[in-house]
Amino acid sequence: MKKFFYRLSLLSASLFLAFVTIMLISMIAVRGWSYTEAGKVPPKTAVLLHAVHNNLVPGELKAPSIFANKGSSNFTRTDQMIPVSDGGEIPIRLYQPKAEGPHPVVMYYHGGAFMEGFGSIETHDNIIRALAARTDAIVVAPSYRLAPDNPFPTATQDSYDALKWVHEHAKVLGADPNRLAVAGDSAGGNLATVVAMMARDFNGPNIVAEALLYPLTTFEDQTFVSRDMYSSGYYLLSRGVMERAREAYTPQEEMWHSPYTSPLAAADLSNMPPTLLITAQFDPLRDEGEAYGVKLAESGVPVQAIRYDGVMHGFVSFYEVMDRGGHGLAVTSEYLRQAFNGELDESGGHEQLVYNHDDFQNSWQEELEAYAIGAFLIGKQIQNYIMDEQ
Repeated sequence: MKKFFYRLSLLSASLFLAFVTIMLISMIAVRGWSYTEAGKVPPKTAVLLHAVHNNLVPGELKAPSIFANKGSSNFTRTDQMIPVSDGGEIPIRLYQPKAEGPHPVVMYYHGGAFMEGFGSIETHDNIIRALAARTDAIVVAPSYRLAPDNPFPTATQDSYDALKWVHEHAKVLGADPNRLAVAGDSAGGNLATVVAMMARDFNGPNIVAEALLYPLTTFEDQTFVSRDMYSSGYYLLSRGVMERAREAYTPQEEMWHSPYTSPLAAADLSNMPPTLLITAQFDPLRDEGEAYGVKLAESGVPVQAIRYDGVMHGFVSFYEVMDRGGHGLAVTSEYLRQAFNGELDESGGHEQLVYNHDDFQNSWQEELEAYAIGAFLIGKQIQNYIMDEQ
């Protein structure tokens, strides 16, 4: 019996020593990953960038499913086809509250560089689902057709047709046609504000607010510091992808100058809806997004602009594992709720906030999670190496 307990104690000590060793290696590795080509990033940002850059998790802008929180929902999901103006059909996804309506509506346009293989309602379903849960609104996500098979103006027209379809079918959907908002990320942020512009220009449905997450706002050849500084692709969006998107989505140069592809180039931004505009520090689209917010405000549109330091393009998609992503999602949800309740300040002006490193430094849980994920990634890299050698 003494020999058994002795062996058990040795095993326990060995396991503890192995655990401590792995965590120390993880801490050293994560601190090393934190020093990137454009500066130091927070630990959680570092491990996610390392994971994506080394193909240790899918490269889609979606949090790894093993980190997702599960729970009961207060809404239902439906996938269906709707007609569009050229005689075709596109899929849409609807999240509808189980409670009796009518409910406000968020039209959510997913990102993905306007091109096949870069984004869909599936890769962005976590954001779509979360907005439904947090806004108590109907969230409609159109699967607009993509380039290169469908260049401009197909995506914009599909997106606007989806808005009109929801407005026309509001009663059947249990929706309030007077409380419509648009939202989107990256390319979807571009489509969201373009849809709002089209609704204004073509006497379409009234849009009470727009929420734009790190939007692409111009295809024109303009100089932005962020485009040069963060264009390598390490921060989830590269100059190469942006150039491919322009070639595929706007193959003719005159398309680059349309306000429906480059809203930053629009001659008139008056009477656009109140706007929430979120940008990220390590994002090639940061400066053009913030420039768009300034231009909207100069046209009399009330703008709330927020930059999150320490994060990369697409960070809200990682809200399940990044505190800054969770904060950005919470801000977006609250902004939309206030818009639906008529609580936004619509007097005009431009409010620019910056959440910097100090605003999130006290999240010890975030740092411990980063080291734990780092240990997981190191283990996965070792496993991949062993499999490659066999």
